[in-house]
Amino acid sequence: MARAFTPKVVTANHLLEGDVIYMTASGDWTRELRDAELLTDEADADLRLLEAQQQTAVTVGAYLADAKSGPDGRPEPTHFREEFRRTGPSNYFHGKQAEA
Repeated sequence: MARAFTPKVVTANHLLEGDVIYMTASGDWTRELRDAELLTDEADADLRLLEAQQQTAVTVGAYLADAKSGPDGRPEPTHFREEFRRTGPSNYFHGKQAEA
């Protein structure tokens, strides 16, 4: 029996900077999960992933990550891996961590 589709976001790493990035509803990229497009339809999610994978000048390793709608309707991670990825590198403060 096939598993039911759960909401997703398209995520990847920025090719030149290495930062975690997320696809927005407009097809642009953001470094903030809360600004990502939350995909609730499996066919739409597959199409958006194909779009992301074709942007080889911008992204590397695009994939669909499980997410859920938070209290404000914005995407939130459902797995510790995605929570870890959205906070940035853990070896020292730089990038997103330096801004906090």
